[in-house]
Order: sequence, then structure tokens, then C-alpha cells
Amino acid sequence: MLAGDLYGFEDLLSKDEATVVQRVRQFMATEVAPIANDQWSRAEFPTHLIKRYADLDIAGKPGSSLLNGWLALEMARVDASMATFYGVHSGLAMGSIRACGSAEQQARWLPGMATFDRVGAFALTEPTGGSDVAAGLRTTARRDGDTWILNGRKRWIGNATFADLIVVWARDEADDQVKGFVVAGDAPGCTATKIENKIALRMVQNADITLVDVRVPEADRLQDANSFKDTAKVLRATRSGVAWEAVGVMLAAYEIALAYSKERTQFGKPIAGFQLVQDLLVRMAGNVTASLGMCVRLAQLQDDGSYRDEHSALAKAYCTTRMREVAGWSRELLAGNGIVLDYDIGRFVADAEALYSYEGTREINTLIVGRAVTGESAFV
Repeated sequence: MLAGDLYGFEDLLSKDEATVVQRVRQFMATEVAPIANDQWSRAEFPTHLIKRYADLDIAGKPGSSLLNGWLALEMARVDASMATFYGVHSGLAMGSIRACGSAEQQARWLPGMATFDRVGAFALTEPTGGSDVAAGLRTTARRDGDTWILNGRKRWIGNATFADLIVVWARDEADDQVKGFVVAGDAPGCTATKIENKIALRMVQNADITLVDVRVPEADRLQDANSFKDTAKVLRATRSGVAWEAVGVMLAAYEIALAYSKERTQFGKPIAGFQLVQDLLVRMAGNVTASLGMCVRLAQLQDDGSYRDEHSALAKAYCTTRMREVAGWSRELLAGNGIVLDYDIGRFVADAEALYSYEGTREINTLIVGRAVTGESAFV
């Protein structure tokens, strides 16, 4: 059991689910942890591990929401960049095809993505559109016979520099509705340029994408994506995954601080024996436990069919806020050692900032929950 799982939530996994979690935990510990700081420092993605993900046999597999969430937790607990890579591929890209693709499209694309023979990306955010992307989407799609012509720009697109398939969301010029298209990564007119100088999720290969008269067959338009409501279905499902990732980062921060407090000696005794240090550790443990409990209940709501937008919005807003606190307290406990990569926590502090912002800012998710509890929309 994980050191930070004080209430034993992991025991809620079935025996088969626990086996899968252990397999992923071992992979992250042996394959990712030893190279994470170096890859993060060089802002390079360990592409040699992509096929190793296939060996885990988890992408596109049916499973409970609790299992899927716990897998996100396990990845983020070692490295948030690797969790993000997997979330973009399996959650956003494959999730779009599952939710909005026809049966033929699902059969054509999902098997190869499940084995990581094809890596996916998800292109929604634009240089001038983030929180207002529902109404402000500027990338356009124009039908020309059996072909669509896409023009526009996208930003912050994870996996895009090496993706085989990119799910691009564009506004149909004919009816002004948002539609989804599966674009080959090497399609003529589609250019992905890596975003440099990031201070968070440095391993993730985020890109600016330029689309200039990119031609997409009608057969590659997601047949059940006919408005932004369909896009939102995908985001609602993946937003809960970010809450789980936040818990993973919290667990890592807590585990780092706890281990350090037992090893670091000051005034002739381990600092774990000092009251103020224990106070920090208990505050961290409280945040972890509350957030993990929220995510577990969220998974139950997803599986019993009573899940609503405000459930994932509240979890994302709350858990990522608590994550920032825990990461900061852990860095505080390590003092000067907390700002060098040697002790890992500096990477988690930086990466927490990206998780806090993506898949809907705290403010936007707050308004979603506020609308649900008051019956009044405060969106402008």
C-alpha cells in the first residue's frame, strides 16, 4: 500500500485491477523513475518507452473508472509528463474516437492506438482561445465534395511533434458548428512546431500546429461530432483524469517529504521528530486523503451512470488546488534541497502548475459548479 493512502482506498480495487495497478507501478518505478529528472531537464520525451506502454496492455481496455483513475495516479506519482502523454493518447485522442467516431472509424483506428503503433494527439486549444474555446474557436473547416479543407492554428498540443493521428476540432463554415477530424500527423499543410522554454511538463512535446489548406476525407471526419456539446463529452470524461493525476503528484510530494524527514538530521535528531514538521506532514496527508476520497466517489458516480459535469469540475478544481499546496509544503520541508532536481520535488512543484491550468482553469471549473448549485450562469 502507498504511504500516503492512509485510509486504504487501494483496497477497493478488485484482485484483477490490483494486478494491473501493480504492473504499472513496477513499470513506472523501474523504467521511468531512473530517467525522469534527466529527460525533464533536457525537455526530451523518452520515445523508446512508447512501445513499452503497449506491454502494459492498458490503452483502450475496458475497465472501471476506479481502475482508470488509479492508473493515472500511478503514472503521475512518478512523473506527471508521462501521465499527461498517456492521458492525451488514451483519454483525449482515443476517447474522442470512442465517443464521436462511427463503428467503422473505431475499428479502423483504435486497435493500432491500443498497441501504440499509432500515437494520438488532441488539438482543441488555440493561440487566442483557451477558456473561451467553445465560442471562440477560429480554426475552420470547409466542405469541398467528399473532402474537408482545414485552416487555422492550434497551441499547447501534447504529443503533436510525433503523433501519427491528431484529432483536430474546427468550426464548419456552413453551419458554424464545431466538428472533429482525424488528421494524419504528416498530412500536407499540417506543421507541428515544438514549444520551447517551458518550466512545467518539460518532457511533454507540446506543439504549435499550423493548418494550411489541409485536406481531410469525409471518411475521416468523426461522424458523431456535430457540435461543441460532443467535444464537451470528451472533456467531461478526461477532466476527472486530471483530478487523479493531481492526487498522484500529491502522493509523490508527501512520500518525498516523509522519507526526507526521517533521514534529515538537525539538532541531533531526525526532523521527523519536530512538531512543525509533523504539522506539515499531517496537512499534506489530509489533502491527499480528502482528494483521493473525492476521486474514488467520482469514479463510483461515473460507473453507476449518475455522473454530471459539476462532479468532474469540482474534483479538478479542488484536487489541483490542494496539489499545489502539498507540493509547496513538501518543497518547504526540504528547504534548499527542494529546489534541485536531485530530490525530485522541484520537478513536481513545477509540473503541478501545468496540471492546475490545463483541462479547464480553477476559475472556469468553479463557474461550472457554481451554475449547478445556484441555477444561475455567471459565464459572460
